[in-house]
Amino acid sequence: MFQEERLRAIVNHLKSSKRISIDEICELFHVSRDTARRDLVKLEEEKAILRTRGGAILPSNHNEVKDYTNRLHLVSDEKQRIGKKAASLIHPGDYVILDTSTTVQACAEHLEDIDVTIITSSINQADILSKNKQAHIHLLGGLLQKEHRYVYGTAVLDKLSEYYVDRTFIGVIGISEAGLTVAHEEDGVVMKKMMQQAKQVVLLADHTKIGVTGYYRFGTLDDIDLFITDREPDKEFQKLLEKSQVEMIIA
Repeated sequence: MFQEERLRAIVNHLKSSKRISIDEICELFHVSRDTARRDLVKLEEEKAILRTRGGAILPSNHNEVKDYTNRLHLVSDEKQRIGKKAASLIHPGDYVILDTSTTVQACAEHLEDIDVTIITSSINQADILSKNKQAHIHLLGGLLQKEHRYVYGTAVLDKLSEYYVDRTFIGVIGISEAGLTVAHEEDGVVMKKMMQQAKQVVLLADHTKIGVTGYYRFGTLDDIDLFITDREPDKEFQKLLEKSQVEMIIA
């Protein structure tokens, strides 16, 4: 096997196993320890891995969080399925909160033209829902985060405290044993308040978010009532959901 093939194989192994040791490289690819070390040096130079004592892990991807406009182009079929299922849970007369994520936006896009009251901190969600003739839209006011098109700050938190709703729909950068995480603290603080003001908290996240821990933790698994995703998680993660009494729906 040529080095380039081996390097790709090492990265693929890391994507599934999260870490790899020099001994594993030697065993998997039948190479010497010196060759394994050279492979890791090469991958580190290409910024594909982070070397650790005796092996390597994948680098954090927090720098890859794109602005909202770019993320809209990444709304996958999986997110659309999740959004459609979430929208089916909203009934005439409901009061709901929608956060700023693109998966929650898919929920807004699939919402039928019904008499519903929706509160959101997202400019994009409000714009999409404005096409719904019967919906009553409350766009929260506060400081504008220009790149990601949401509002935040004390004015948002104060206004949210006045509302009590049937459901809050939220998205995440990651959901893991460590909890619910997002890329920006100011967004996470608002999302935490959104959850506190709802009878039911519905988390929307595709399979790529499971087992991932982002920068800022705004909640725990115990804060979720319903988790809508696109694939069945592994048994270990399902046990975590069961322990926290989280109901799961596969879209």
